[in-house]
Amino acid sequence: MASSENDGTERILIAAFEGWNDAGEAASRAISHLVEALNLETIFEVDSEHYFDYQFNRPTVEIGENGQREIEWPTVLISGPARPSKGAVYVLSGTEPARNWKQFTSEILGMIEELEIEKVITVGSMLADVPHTRPIAIFASSDNDKLRELPKVERSTYEGPVGILSVLAVAAESVEIPTLSIWASVPHYVHNTPSPKAALALLERLEQYLDRTVDHRDLEKESEDWVKNIDSLAEDDEDMARYIEQLEKARDTVDSPEASGDAIAEEFERYLRHRDDNAEGQFP
Repeated sequence: MASSENDGTERILIAAFEGWNDAGEAASRAISHLVEALNLETIFEVDSEHYFDYQFNRPTVEIGENGQREIEWPTVLISGPARPSKGAVYVLSGTEPARNWKQFTSEILGMIEELEIEKVITVGSMLADVPHTRPIAIFASSDNDKLRELPKVERSTYEGPVGILSVLAVAAESVEIPTLSIWASVPHYVHNTPSPKAALALLERLEQYLDRTVDHRDLEKESEDWVKNIDSLAEDDEDMARYIEQLEKARDTVDSPEASGDAIAEEFERYLRHRDDNAEGQFP
């Protein structure tokens, strides 16, 4: 891959959270795949008592290897390489905190400083009026002039409700750490099922900006099956089939050679503002 996007010497933190920023579980799936593919290890865990409402993010019980019942608490982890070096990739992942966001952000910024992170990439997914039959729409944005020189990176003009990803991004930029945001659009008419196709699209875009590749053949197979399953549902539902056809026409118009970059950006901003009172994971 071309090295113009990342020279391989920067320490990068990639962040994604389950919950509001994770439609179709696409962002969390892409991140967990990356952690496994890069053989990253847990190096830091936040104290869940400070940041979670257990009536909202309930702990779960599991049977451990010793046969005893164990409580699994919601938490946030930072994973990294066993031997840190230049160009190391770290991953911040877990459940979106329910409270004390300012304190949480301050704690994460402290870890960013300790790990000598030089760039932050936030990853999210949102529900949108997009067809499952077309390539997943990915929107990348940054407030940093240098990062907007990367391919397909725009300046976001979105204003409205945000998740913890945006709070972290603004905080990182305030201490002069360049931040890039990557979002995938997930078809809202299949919001109840995980979207491996969106996870794969996020992972492929991450590969471009990280200047490295990982094995994601399992996601490719799951994506093919996901499309086939939705096709089967549409075959038995005329209303759904007509609606998907309308979305396909709208998407093809945006993707046509005549469409300008501004038109595509405006279309994505419309996705961000769509149904702001509904569906988790819609906003960056």
